[in-house]
Amino acid sequence: MALRSAQGDGPASSRWAGGTLKADFNAKRKKKVAEIYQALNSDPTDVAALRRMAISEGGLLTDEIRRKVWPKLLNINTNDPPPLSGKNLRQMSKDYQQVLLDVRRSLRRFPPGMPDEQREGLQEELIDIILLILERNPQLHYYQGYHDIVVTFLLVVGERLAASLVEKLSTHHLRDFMDPTMDNTKHILNYLMPIIDQVNPELHDFMQSAEVGTIFALSWLITWFGHVLSDFRHVVRLYDFFLACHPLMPIYFAAVIVLHREQEVLDCDCDMASVHHLLSQIPQDLPYETLISRAGDLFVQFPPSELAREAAAQQQAERTAASTFKDFELASAQQRPDMVLRQRFRGLLRPEDPTKDVLTKPRTNRFVKLAVMGLTVALGAAALAVVKSALEWAPKFQLQLFP
Repeated sequence: MALRSAQGDGPASSRWAGGTLKADFNAKRKKKVAEIYQALNSDPTDVAALRRMAISEGGLLTDEIRRKVWPKLLNINTNDPPPLSGKNLRQMSKDYQQVLLDVRRSLRRFPPGMPDEQREGLQEELIDIILLILERNPQLHYYQGYHDIVVTFLLVVGERLAASLVEKLSTHHLRDFMDPTMDNTKHILNYLMPIIDQVNPELHDFMQSAEVGTIFALSWLITWFGHVLSDFRHVVRLYDFFLACHPLMPIYFAAVIVLHREQEVLDCDCDMASVHHLLSQIPQDLPYETLISRAGDLFVQFPPSELAREAAAQQQAERTAASTFKDFELASAQQRPDMVLRQRFRGLLRPEDPTKDVLTKPRTNRFVKLAVMGLTVALGAAALAVVKSALEWAPKFQLQLFP
């Protein structure tokens, strides 16, 4: 009996182990809270330390802390909120009707069990915040999904501070989504496949053969996953991460979700409908901390500057695929198109065949890079601490690609 207990076979041992784990968790949490407040109380505020805390395991832990740290991450003066407009923006705004429709459809973004009167009041505040930001920044254009980002800030920090934070975010991290056209949004989506290609060429080639494209990740990107995740805790954890990082980090996180689901994708029929359906249904039980760490490591190993040219080539390739798809369907009228795609993927067509993917390229250095993929969570967080923040970021490569 004593031997069994010492080896951990008995219920007393289980309770002891569980209690130890809980004590360790509480100690780590308490230590992190102390480090966050130490960084906040430094003179000047230690923003680099706050970024590390936001990125590292668990993020910023509580909404109370987020209300203090999120403004620091965006360099917002909480004592100088944007002035309330004296205009009747609901009558003047060209976007009011669309904003109203979107906000009315946002019921599931509010905590379950919230009294109707409280929720309706928050929805009115949500409309006012959006219209105020658009009125103050006429260069910004509303898009469906923007309200999913705004409501997250509203629920965490309240109306006045949410207006300040989202306005800053809209002119920096979200700016490309708020252009008059979707050109820059499409360009950002085109980073997805090159990231996947660097890590898993087989998965990349399968998705290319299926011609699934990247549209399945559009709502992930433009709402920072707020629209597709049902658990608010996971949403704010990702917001901690994204606010502390480069504006393109959400597309890296989208890539690691796809990579995480590699086997599910490869088990699909190799056709656009099947793969798109699978990927557009995002799982709710993802290992978020692992994926956050992996996204950070991939950003360090394959920064946007290395992928910019391939992302531009991807956009051109997608145009070519789209323009020839009807011809492909006609040419394969005697057999199911997905069978042709499977044959291409399995290498049954000759490598020199003209149907070979136009983006196939030498991968001489990929496996050297993959040899250092075993970075730890702590190292990933430390590396990300030196990533350029949104306030320092200037997407020069985008300006060159889209003059």
